Amino acid sequence: MNIVISGGTGFVGKQLSETLIEKGHHVYILTRSPEKKLDTKQVTYIGWLKKGFDPLSELPEIDAVVNLAGTSLFGKWTKEKKQDIRSSRLEATETLVDMIGKMSKKPKVFVSGSAVGYYGTSEQDAFTEDTTKRGQDFLADVTYEWEETAKQAKSLGIRTVLARFGIVLGSKGALPLMQLPFRYFAGGKIGSGEQWLSWIHVQDAAGLIAYAIEQDTIKGPLNITAPSPRRNKDFSKTLAKTLHRPYWTAAPAPVIQKALGEMSTLVLEGQCVYPKKALDNGYQFRFPALSEALEQAL
Repeated sequence: MNIVISGGTGFVGKQLSETLIEKGHHVYILTRSPEKKLDTKQVTYIGWLKKGFDPLSELPEIDAVVNLAGTSLFGKWTKEKKQDIRSSRLEATETLVDMIGKMSKKPKVFVSGSAVGYYGTSEQDAFTEDTTKRGQDFLADVTYEWEETAKQAKSLGIRTVLARFGIVLGSKGALPLMQLPFRYFAGGKIGSGEQWLSWIHVQDAAGLIAYAIEQDTIKGPLNITAPSPRRNKDFSKTLAKTLHRPYWTAAPAPVIQKALGEMSTLVLEGQCVYPKKALDNGYQFRFPALSEALEQAL
């Protein structure tokens, strides 16, 4: 298949490209700086989101489009940062839907990135794709707008998948920051430690997106999470054991809140999310257990 990826040079995007290439597909990566990239037999870099770039003029008939674009959530959430988080996601999604609408032959599927932040936070409730009530915080609001924009592809007759990512574990992303205190023998739970962390290994994140492209039965929300979410205190203990470091020092919530501001909700609050749709559709996780996922990622 010919598959377009926005955000294909990022952490998850690179892994997805490798996964799709291994399956024999040709990947067209949308980037603002194609001149800095080197095409290969199965990877072509296409310019977009800058004046003078017209992706459609360089693309063949496309079978699938994957949207992973959007600025990082990391960094203090100033008014400008929050606007960038929102606008980068909506702009990329709107541009892709518009591009798809102009294709003479439409792709069969559109997989658009989203986040488990859609569900809001809770220490008691568990969420699956059957959960319809959304959260009421900043991330939930952004995710709702993001998904509503992506749903416009449905009106074009295209199977649309809303890939709700949890914390992706690998050599990049959140894990290097999470392990840092443990490396210096100062690791432990964060805040109360009771908050849930819904995680997935990067290979499964890419594998599940590839699976969603191939399986016609998958549409709508799709939780990109492993089947074994963990509370922060349990995640931290497993991380300490994997790194052969002690687990003892708790990071008090007020300290985290002062240091990170509103972004502290990412680490002090969470949600217990299960990949019901992935399991119901037969996806086989490579790393269903946290200990094995951390061993491989580290």
